[in-house]
Amino acid sequence: MIRSQRYGTFYCFSPGVMLATFIIEISYIIYIVLRYKANRLTKIGLGILVSLAIFQLAEYIICIRPSLGGAVWAKVGFVAITALLPLGVQFVYALVGRGWNWLIATAYGSSTLWMLFFVFYPGILQNYGCGGNYAIFTIKPGFGSAFLLFYYFWLYVGTLLALKLVLTQKKETPAVRRSLALFIVAYLALLIPTTTVNALKPETFVGIPSIMCGFALIMATIITFLIIPRTSILKKGKQ
Repeated sequence: MIRSQRYGTFYCFSPGVMLATFIIEISYIIYIVLRYKANRLTKIGLGILVSLAIFQLAEYIICIRPSLGGAVWAKVGFVAITALLPLGVQFVYALVGRGWNWLIATAYGSSTLWMLFFVFYPGILQNYGCGGNYAIFTIKPGFGSAFLLFYYFWLYVGTLLALKLVLTQKKETPAVRRSLALFIVAYLALLIPTTTVNALKPETFVGIPSIMCGFALIMATIITFLIIPRTSILKKGKQ
């Protein structure tokens, strides 16, 4: 059984910021849907934005209205942030026009296993609560460290994959290569601030999902306004 707790520590992202971030990310989704024709890249990009928005909504409810199924929303939040990993790998390959391959399949397969754990494994999420300024989650001992390693592994895979394609795919158009470089920046916007915060305050490890998704607004902005416009076609009548 997941237990809700209230924490008094003051950190970086207030519930108001969580809600504002959710609204901004939903606005980005609507903007892309209305402005650009649907293609594989835009669909994957929308998947990333939807996952980010769902997590923001989940942690807002956990912090403000835990009585509205807080335990369920904790599971939903973890499923959403886990889905980001394979979507990121697939997004990189979509930028260079490549389809399904073994790496994407491995990312989805391993992520699906974690999603199933979060939904069905008893007690894997032991506690959830609001740490003053971000949502805090306690994962069952052993699973927490494994999930953290799993998460960072796929973030680094996505970053290094984009870097490899930037350096080796000379035949790609300048727009595609710039988009790959921007994706690297987007992922570093997740990794560098979160790692810095954790290094300065080790106690914030319990808030990694919340902290990372707070900084993920930078990634959402890069995808919406810098990558999608370079790689997608405007709908008729849009300028």
